[in-house]
Amino acid sequence: MKVHCVTCTAPVNIAVIKYWGKRDEDLILPINDSLSVTLSQDQLCAKTSVMASPTFTEDRIWLNGKEESMANKRLQNVLKEVKRLALQKRPADGDNKKLVELGSHVHICSENNFPTAAGLASSAAGYACLVFALCKLFGVEGNISKIARVGSGSACRSLNGGFVAWRKGSLADGADSVAQQVAPQSHWPQLKALILVVSAEKKAVGSTAGMGTSVETSQLLAYRSTDIVPGRMDNMETAILNKDFETFARLTMQDSNQLHAACLDTYPPIFYMNDTSRRIVNLVHAYNSFQGRTKVAYTFDAGPNACLYLLEDAVDEVISLVAHYFPSSSGTLEMKGIPVDQSVVNKEFTDSYKVGPYTDSLSYVISTEVGGDPRVLDQSESLLDAAGMPTTTK
Repeated sequence: MKVHCVTCTAPVNIAVIKYWGKRDEDLILPINDSLSVTLSQDQLCAKTSVMASPTFTEDRIWLNGKEESMANKRLQNVLKEVKRLALQKRPADGDNKKLVELGSHVHICSENNFPTAAGLASSAAGYACLVFALCKLFGVEGNISKIARVGSGSACRSLNGGFVAWRKGSLADGADSVAQQVAPQSHWPQLKALILVVSAEKKAVGSTAGMGTSVETSQLLAYRSTDIVPGRMDNMETAILNKDFETFARLTMQDSNQLHAACLDTYPPIFYMNDTSRRIVNLVHAYNSFQGRTKVAYTFDAGPNACLYLLEDAVDEVISLVAHYFPSSSGTLEMKGIPVDQSVVNKEFTDSYKVGPYTDSLSYVISTEVGGDPRVLDQSESLLDAAGMPTTTK
């Protein structure tokens, strides 16, 4: 009996030009282009093991230690598409002994090292990792972003490192709705990110439901997709290629603000940001104004958690200000990821910007940077044992 198993990790991506709204719900075709920064898997990633065996009696999946139903339509679409493409590439004859039997059932085990469904792009990383692992398992090659897209739209952008655009395409079958790398991980090493985790709780309105309501009811969203995003995408790509941080930062904040304005324009309105989110926005603008130039940018996906983009030389001062205005009652704001120095407080600024403190408003902060492509791990790191069962369960 031949058992095949692959274990991979895939990164989170945080969009600077947002995807919000579909023109086709089944194929997950967006109403506008989008662009994201892939973050380092050393701090934020999904990890997935997939195993195929002719002895398995059914497909099974475990997410973060808990078995879930395989009846999910998007999950089934991904699995069917991978097997369909694998069948197309199989040799008509020859030695197939080393290939996975396409009729074999699969066991899937996946986990995130960050909160799921809290607005931190967990579905994007999760589906990207699943598709990448399944394609490695079944020998599917080429641009696999179209497969990831039918699982979770933003997942197509997590199959590349660096800076990635998702082209909306125009074909009815979605063949041209694919992700393309704008610049690799190595292009802008000075760019860093701070993830301010306001809440790890599941959001009240999921992204899929929110997008659907916005497309149906928001005139602002329709105008944004046709009249604003095309020019903004061009300007953002130019800013990235030129490493023009001030333009990059301004466009990032404007687009985040417009996404949430469209959510407010939705009927009934959708509220993803909360009071802490808005206080972070105010702090960023106050700090940039004090500096006389844009040194930090915020962006919010469909949740209250902030992603701050900034250059390396500003990290310690900005995180020190975050810790000053959003302190922990334990005495030190919890930090994860790349080490930072919280003691570099700009006293001139804090003397001029007197708000707060907003104690215990933040759960923790993740310090990270631009990351690379998904990775294949050694079999010793598998989440499944030799029998295809999770190594750990809840």
